[in-house]
Amino acid sequence: MTGYILDKTETLSRGELAALQSERLQKTVRLVYDNVPVYRAKMEEKKLRPEDIRSVEDLHKLPFTTKQDLRANYPFGMFASPKEDIVRIHASSGTTGKLTVVGYTQNDLDVWTACMARSMAMAGIDRSSTVQVSYGYGLFTGGLGAHYGAERLGAAVVPTSSGNTLRQITLMKDFGVTHLCCTPSYALYIADEIRKMGLDMAEFELRGGLFGAEPWSEAMRGEIEKKLNITALDIYGLSEISGPGVAMECGCKAGSHIQEDHFIPEIVDPDTLEPLPYGQTGELVFTTITKTGQPLIRYRTRDITSLNAEPCACGRTTVRMNKVFGRSDDMLIIRGVNVFPSQIETVLIRAGGIEPHYQINVDRVNNTDVMEIEVEMTEEIFSDEVRNIEKLKQKIESMLYSMLGVTATVRLVGPNTIPRSEGKAKRINDRRTY
Repeated sequence: MTGYILDKTETLSRGELAALQSERLQKTVRLVYDNVPVYRAKMEEKKLRPEDIRSVEDLHKLPFTTKQDLRANYPFGMFASPKEDIVRIHASSGTTGKLTVVGYTQNDLDVWTACMARSMAMAGIDRSSTVQVSYGYGLFTGGLGAHYGAERLGAAVVPTSSGNTLRQITLMKDFGVTHLCCTPSYALYIADEIRKMGLDMAEFELRGGLFGAEPWSEAMRGEIEKKLNITALDIYGLSEISGPGVAMECGCKAGSHIQEDHFIPEIVDPDTLEPLPYGQTGELVFTTITKTGQPLIRYRTRDITSLNAEPCACGRTTVRMNKVFGRSDDMLIIRGVNVFPSQIETVLIRAGGIEPHYQINVDRVNNTDVMEIEVEMTEEIFSDEVRNIEKLKQKIESMLYSMLGVTATVRLVGPNTIPRSEGKAKRINDRRTY
């Protein structure tokens, strides 16, 4: 699947881009200082004034923003524009009760649409394409972002939202859908249902997919591409910053291009919060520099990745972020060892004989952490001899120990045992009490 460059801003030199970022950063810092009491207080605590920020080189002087800041100022305390200028409100659910609210001015929606259009151009979507949007519509930003981006390119949009999978498959086939937008776990679910229906992918016109909203491994990419016979590309975003389209993979599959004229990325050490150089792994931090409704300064995403500033073979010069390795707040610490679900997923898919559907159960027994991985067997293995199933279990446990450095018990379960998700997959069940 060959993409194309939509905007000359994607090919600016690093110097030209830095000059543009510096100009926009200064305006944004002044905007939040004058209009958002939280930021004014944070800057005054650091004895900073807007005029102290002269370029992107001064970014490190600014305070961080966290999701807790957004929740503490629920619902509209982080808005930098008057309420009458806010034309849309999105929100993401949280585990602590309060929603994380994001307000958009018309300018912000225009920026988001432009970023999504660039992203979809990287996937080769154009006026001849038919795009099925199977992200949820509503307070979640995924569906509407993909919808408006595809329409900006002149593509036909099939707004199925999530759920009703059999109808989704029927529409995909009958409408000649060329590109699918959904979570990677839902893409695999769709692929499994297509197989159960006895359909052949040769009957479909599907050739590409933009998958995001949850971390997924290269092994899972391979499974999706094989089962759906498509090119699967990673799209990255988060509601607090804009929504999907903050970064997107091109056909080179060598990292996701960040829309740096709108979002300045940093990598920081999650413990010390000190900035890290290109190539080192740490927590991804973003500063928005064109948003007017709810700009965010040095927002800690909790996503673990690294950045690459080398020009891409596709011709774009924007910084690329590598696949998200995991989240600092989703990371499991098992007997002192850091464990990410993506590591477990990679092992499971490589093992063979199982489906890419799993659940991680963590508990504490006799003051010791224990981890059990429930994994679905394929129909063939499920019908096999008990001794062969036991061999597969031992093989996976050995592979997990080699990858993680801690032991995990594997429990192989029958096909279709683990609940499916039509949105973000819930992989972890941590029963420990602290």
